This record gives sequence, structure tokens and C-alpha cells, in this order.
Amino acid sequence: MTDPNNDTADIAWLRSLAEEGAKTPPHGGSILCAAGLIWGTASVAHWFIITGLLPVDPAGYGLVWGVALLVFFAMLFVLTRRLKAQGGVETAANRAFGSVWSALGWGIFSLFTALMLLDVSRTGEVNMAEWSLAIPSIIIAFYGMGWAVSATMLRQRMLWVLAIASFIAAPVLALLSGSTAQYLAYAAALYLLMALPGFLLMRQASRG
Repeated sequence: MTDPNNDTADIAWLRSLAEEGAKTPPHGGSILCAAGLIWGTASVAHWFIITGLLPVDPAGYGLVWGVALLVFFAMLFVLTRRLKAQGGVETAANRAFGSVWSALGWGIFSLFTALMLLDVSRTGEVNMAEWSLAIPSIIIAFYGMGWAVSATMLRQRMLWVLAIASFIAAPVLALLSGSTAQYLAYAAALYLLMALPGFLLMRQASRG
């Protein structure tokens, strides 16, 4: 049997979390903005290679995404330190918001590490060609989950719009798989569903 006292405490905590989220802008928008810009730009570069506008050999794909990963980790380090240096009141809503997106990011990293190891175990080398058609849909679906959880915690309807838009975008990107337009559409999704909302959250937080 569950302890009624624990249930009451949990309900009270969830209520306070929602109230804080509705009143206090979440921190961490700068990280979401950076992620959207970095990965969106990498997607544009990927599209340039696919279309032949950037004449490089197939190794160029790995270089593009490898550089993007390094740039993202560098920006993550800088922005995390900056957020800590800013100080201020650390609300439960902000901690929960950060935990959701941190877990989401590590989940994506773990997934693609597993996919690369799967390639190595099957063929002896990393060849993400088979997965590249599904990657845009997988990532955007993950982001949709992040926005949905954030919307529930923070009681912000706009975040639900982002969640629903992400869930719609994921199958649309799948329909474009194999076409040169897929990664250009993926870039647009990253800019509109990650970079722009992150920027707006950052502006909202700076205004207090």
C-alpha cells in the first residue's frame, strides 16, 4: 500500500512545480537555441553535400556532424558555466526543466552511440548511411517529448504547440526520406522548433 502522506507530498510538489513554472521563465533557453542553430546548420551543410553544391567525398558527412558535435559540446560547457555564474534563485521548475532536456540529450547521445556500435558489430566499421534516413524523424520526435514534458511542468500552452508541431514534423520528415529535400526540411524544423523557441525562452528569462 502507498503511504497517503507521501501521496500528499507528491501532489503538493507537483502543484508547486506547476505554479513556479507558470510564474518563472525557465533557464536554459540559450542551450536549446545553440543546439538548434548548430544542428540546423550541420543539416544545411549535409544538404549541400547531398545536392552536390558542396563537392566533397562521402567522408564529408562524418566531418560535418563530427565538427557539429564538438562545437555543441564546447558551447554547452560555456553556456552551462555562464548560467551557473548568473546565480539567482534556482526554482524546482528550473531544475526539472534542465533535467528533462539534459536527460533527453544524453538519451539521444546514447541511442546514436548504440547505433554506431551496432554497425561495428555487424560490418566492422561505422556506416550510418542506413540510419541517416530515419535520424531526422527520431531527433524531432525526441524534441517533441521534451516539449510535451516541459509544457506539462510549466503550464505553458505555447510549449504544447511546439510539442504537437514536433510530433507532426517527425512523420513528415520520414515521408521526405531519400529525397534531397529531407535534410533541408530537417534544418528548418531545428531552427523553428528548437533554435527560435530557445531564443524566446532566453529573452523571457532575461526579462525576469
